[in-house]
Amino acid sequence: MVRDKLMALLESKEEEMIALRRYFHENPEVSFQEKATADKIASFYEGKDVLVERHVGNGYGIVVTIAGNGPGRTIALRADFDALPITEETNLPFASKNPGVMHACGHDGHTAYLLILADCLISLKDEWSGTVKIVHQNAEEVGPGGAKSMVDSGRLDDVDEIYGIHFYPNFEVGHVHYAKGWAYAGCSEIEIKIQGKGGHGSMPHVSNDAIVAASSFVMNLQTIVSRRINPFDMAVVTIGSFEGEGVSNVIKDKLTLLGDARYMDLEVGQKIEKETRNLARGLEESYGVQVEVDYAWDYPPVYNHPDQVDMAAQALKTNGLGDYLKEVTQTPPNTGAEDFGQYLLKIPGAFFDIGASPENQEELYMNHHPKFDINEKALLVAAKTVGDVVLAALNKADSK
Repeated sequence: MVRDKLMALLESKEEEMIALRRYFHENPEVSFQEKATADKIASFYEGKDVLVERHVGNGYGIVVTIAGNGPGRTIALRADFDALPITEETNLPFASKNPGVMHACGHDGHTAYLLILADCLISLKDEWSGTVKIVHQNAEEVGPGGAKSMVDSGRLDDVDEIYGIHFYPNFEVGHVHYAKGWAYAGCSEIEIKIQGKGGHGSMPHVSNDAIVAASSFVMNLQTIVSRRINPFDMAVVTIGSFEGEGVSNVIKDKLTLLGDARYMDLEVGQKIEKETRNLARGLEESYGVQVEVDYAWDYPPVYNHPDQVDMAAQALKTNGLGDYLKEVTQTPPNTGAEDFGQYLLKIPGAFFDIGASPENQEELYMNHHPKFDINEKALLVAAKTVGDVVLAALNKADSK
């Protein structure tokens, strides 16, 4: 049985999986600068019976096509491979060698497990039908991300379903979590530039204080969620940077605000943009300033298609529960953002969270923390989880 062979082969390659993860962890590269990482990924497939397409999309994206034994469905599996501009504080023996850059979100593990799963699927390609496309995606961490450009490239137009995972240290190893329907929030970046009229602090009446105007805007922005969005709809608007540094007796001439918006529905995101611009126009009238609004649509919400979620969850509960999985659980949506949502706008599929709680770690350090780490036992769990899902998807009754 091909599943038994796949699981056994994955187990035999666990040490190689860990070694790959440590290599990528030691050699991180930030979004849109992942040339060496992409070279390493491409070199892994050299000499294998696959089609490797490089520079897919807006950067170093790679699509690897594995043709099975005969026609069938086409299933895509995606892993991201960029790192973050964070100085590592883990003291791991394989800590980052690149100052100020760290794999603080698990993308090193995403890439390592998928490379080995792909290798095993290649070895067994005569025993399954259809096509598997391995999507190694660049630049997940910086909007607009690499996913949209990979979708727009046309390389995935023939894909029937797509699946992906993310490691989380707050879930135990062996636990898989998923949401049906809205799973992750969409995210938009907001930049507000306010131009007033500077002057001496003793004569505010002949000046136009940009700080006062900006302060009013920050407070009024919160009324979008409290008074303009349906209470049953999820929405968060945050101003994370208020650039107003100056001196005590000088009225600020201009400043910039930076923030973001989170939402589980694109219509809610559109409403937030509309109301942000309305408030900006009102600020101009009320305070006599000029306001420039840049509302950038980074990532759409991640919508897990119910049919694909049900199929995948059933496959995991049937094949993996009691074996390599302890628990497969439906959970509430995650308010974080993930550009995997770009794929799901066009292709049915689902995104799962994989438990990766480190052993003997006294304090929890979540994704994007300088001390973030994953339990490397989770790599094999991820490979087996996605292995079970892809075989179930290839063998669906409605196969071509």
